[in-house]
Amino acid sequence: MAKADKVYYPPPGFYFSLSFEGIRTKSDFAFKEVSGIQMETEVEEIAEGGENRFKHRLPKASKYQDLELKRGLVAKGSSLAQWCKGTIGGGLNSPIQTKNVTVNLLDSDGNSLMAWSFANAWPVAWSVSNLNSMENQLMVETLKFAYSYFTVKS
Repeated sequence: MAKADKVYYPPPGFYFSLSFEGIRTKSDFAFKEVSGIQMETEVEEIAEGGENRFKHRLPKASKYQDLELKRGLVAKGSSLAQWCKGTIGGGLNSPIQTKNVTVNLLDSDGNSLMAWSFANAWPVAWSVSNLNSMENQLMVETLKFAYSYFTVKS
């Protein structure tokens, strides 16, 4: 089978990369988990007078879940963490700076199989895992982003 004829169905979900518009710090590209790639259409139910068997279900706006990223805690030098902490802890004293975020699902050679581009993302939550002297676990940093919409490229 030629290299171009490889079929990745279903593709594995463990090899992926992220990029953030305007952020080039190497430590800001390594994540262990991405979740929240989800969209749905809200539905409005309308009852028709005299007809009790059903309600009409009409589409409303699309709705997107927050994008959640998890990685090992970057203790120093993370432009991404500084942007998140500055936005969330800034008290809305200055305008929120949005960035476009791209998540790429990769094949075994590191080529993009599929990409999700999140437009106008901005941080809404930042947290680190609990400190516990009785467990031997890595510190995990969790970042959550709201965004306007996402597009899919395959």
